[in-house]
Amino acid sequence: MKVHNALGNGFQEVIYQRALAIELSKAGLAYSRELDMIIYYDGIEIGTRRVDFFIEGSIMVELKAIIALEEVHLAQAMNYLEAYKME
Repeated sequence: MKVHNALGNGFQEVIYQRALAIELSKAGLAYSRELDMIIYYDGIEIGTRRVDFFIEGSIMVELKAIIALEEVHLAQAMNYLEAYKME
């Protein structure tokens, strides 16, 4: 929320990513940005998906520079969690 409160609406996603990276570093959190994660089907690699942030090895953050979240965004997040066997 700190990033959003400071920048407000209207920037491209990359601007929010850069600001969030600064805040994560200031907080001393380990993270990877735009991490390619492999997607498997039936044990076979079928592609990759790039997650905006992977924090402390256990939290995925997908940023959206939009006015309102829609069901498709929640479905996307849930699919990522299932694909990577994360809670």
